Amino acid sequence: MKRICQQLLTFILVAALFASCKNGENTSAATATGDTTASPTTAPKMNYAYTIDHPDNWDIGSSQNTANALSALKAWENKNLDESVKYFADSIHVRFDGLDKTISNDSLKALIAPNPDTKAYSVKMQDWESVISKDKKDEYVTLWYREYHENNAGKKDSIDIINDLKMKNGKIIGLEQYTRKLK
Repeated sequence: MKRICQQLLTFILVAALFASCKNGENTSAATATGDTTASPTTAPKMNYAYTIDHPDNWDIGSSQNTANALSALKAWENKNLDESVKYFADSIHVRFDGLDKTISNDSLKALIAPNPDTKAYSVKMQDWESVISKDKKDEYVTLWYREYHENNAGKKDSIDIINDLKMKNGKIIGLEQYTRKLK
């Protein structure tokens, strides 16, 4: 009985040692870089149909940037322009259909002011994403939403909008807007 217990204990110790050696092989690269969340395998290099200068260049960005972008939009929806523009920098590069220039915060306020013929606005958010470039130089928040509006005569309409907001130090420094009118 004593011999069986010794053999069983030896077997368990050898198995544990073997398992720990195998585990060390899988995590050595991650441990060497200090990244304990890294995958033990490297992503395969993709053969994309098109090429760009920096493929696969983005990581998940700041949740605070997302909160700031959403707060700016919500304030605009509520027709509180002073609150909305406080999330923007002093100078903002805007790109809309037919417009591509850098403007001041005051000019932005005039540009995004609600149409006086519009009685009500509402936004139904569909999705958002915050990203940061791998070199940490560029940060963006992208918002996908549908905007509903009703004019003073009671006519209702809607439009799908994508906003790409370039961020720096928690402020919006760029606004690109893409729209699709709905029937």
